[in-house]
Amino acid sequence: MGEKLALLGGPKAVTIESPDTFRWPIITEEDETAVLEQLRTGDMSGTEATKVFEREFGAYYGIPHCLAHCNGTAALLGAMYACGVGVGDEIICPSVTYWASALPCYSLGASVVFADVDPDTLNIDPNDIEHRITDRTKAIVVVHYCAYPCEMDEIMAIAKKHRVKVIEDVSHAQGSLYHGTLTGTIGHIGAMSLMSQKSLVVGEGGILITRDRYLWERAVAFGHYERHKELTDPSLTPFKGYPFGGVKYRLNQLASALGRVQLRHYPERIEKIQEAMNYFWDLLEGCPGLRAHRPPKDSGSTMGGWYAARGLYRADEIGGLDVGKFCEAVRAEGSHIGPGCNPPMHLHPLFNDYDIYGHGKPTRNAHADRDLRQPPGSLPISEATPKTTYSIPHFKHPHKDVIEQHAAAFRKVAENAGQLLE
Repeated sequence: MGEKLALLGGPKAVTIESPDTFRWPIITEEDETAVLEQLRTGDMSGTEATKVFEREFGAYYGIPHCLAHCNGTAALLGAMYACGVGVGDEIICPSVTYWASALPCYSLGASVVFADVDPDTLNIDPNDIEHRITDRTKAIVVVHYCAYPCEMDEIMAIAKKHRVKVIEDVSHAQGSLYHGTLTGTIGHIGAMSLMSQKSLVVGEGGILITRDRYLWERAVAFGHYERHKELTDPSLTPFKGYPFGGVKYRLNQLASALGRVQLRHYPERIEKIQEAMNYFWDLLEGCPGLRAHRPPKDSGSTMGGWYAARGLYRADEIGGLDVGKFCEAVRAEGSHIGPGCNPPMHLHPLFNDYDIYGHGKPTRNAHADRDLRQPPGSLPISEATPKTTYSIPHFKHPHKDVIEQHAAAFRKVAENAGQLLE
């Protein structure tokens, strides 16, 4: 019979209360002092502190051009504009991600073609990209989903063959390594959110990074009019003075001050997170129905700050138990879990039915030469993710006694799933 599950009246597996294990972001007196000092200067809307933050961010990434934005969505839109995405163009993006990876293209008159994801990485499947490329494709948006690095070598080879840009959405993966190289530095341009729940925090903000000066200048031209004096490209300089996109996307300087302190401590913090999260998964090695969502240990790839951590669910190994019921039972044991991940975007009515700007047709097809909508059944792996994934505790410190109890809760339910099937 095994251990009686807490959901059925047995004792809980998790008995240690340890809020510090999960508390995020970590805000110290050093952060408070930095923000207060910036506040007291009265200079909150300028760029001087932000430029310092950009230089330090670039030094961390080993990349020459950084541009801080008011949020990650703005940084992604700036990256799309920088890559030449415009009216009638298309981007390719995974369906399973946050909406900001794709939806900003509508603002440029472009549209999105969704690709399926790999069932083990939850990232865009390189094998599902190439056949979606047309002469309208301008960029492939890759998302290092839940901090797991995408297969960048394969994706960059496809992009080079078809002469399209690669935009890395690093919002989940600041500090993740792909075969030893930082994500965000492999594609033509990277963009990411730095909001308060991300692994690298500035409060509310985003940043764009690139090795290509021209792409950086286009992003400056689009939404950073106060920095147009830094433009040098002759295709841009005659028009400087007003933001090309009619928007103002600079990061406020209080966030820049906070970001500088957070960045200073980021490497040591993600090291602790990685130690804690890897320990959790090591304890669950071989557990029926549960698979770690992390790269192989000998790959040279890492999970950065392990944002929005997930696990992979294989119901057939535990009698077909529904992932929702599994999660309910683990919660009853005292751990943190929920079914699914980001719902597949290609099924949402905003991408299929709604006319946002008054074109008289769904916005997704407003400037298209064919119907771009993708019906149910078109991306089967993405559509299965509500049943094949679940959230896991996001440990911020390697408190082994706490981690062991949470891992025991997951194993207890998986190994006694029969009790929920009787």
